[in-house]
Amino acid sequence: MFARARLPDTLLSFATLLFSSGTLLCCALPLLLVSLGLGAGVVYLTNALPWLVVLSHYKVWTFIISGLFLLLTAWVIYRPGRSCPADPELARLCMKSDRWNRVVLWLTVGIYGVGVFAAYLWLPLRQAFGD
Repeated sequence: MFARARLPDTLLSFATLLFSSGTLLCCALPLLLVSLGLGAGVVYLTNALPWLVVLSHYKVWTFIISGLFLLLTAWVIYRPGRSCPADPELARLCMKSDRWNRVVLWLTVGIYGVGVFAAYLWLPLRQAFGD
């Protein structure tokens, strides 16, 4: 019973990680590769993974959906009144699951932040500093 009750939290955390990684792949990775002079790598990636072009084309929606998943996951993990079972073994598993969910959430927030920086802030900053 415990595993089924906690499974949606864990699945939501990993779905959020997946969606947030999409923002990194669509925007941050190509920008980094081009900035390092590896434009041919971007051409290879878009040829091998054509869905990256679609993700880049709809980057606003990609970021909105990923952001909503992040907010939903944060609410699920940090919502008030959340508690673990009284059974010591189940409580130990619950705390371990909570710890991993928080690690995944904050890792995902970091990935999302890198994607936002690359997609929306990198070019204006470069232009502002005359590079």
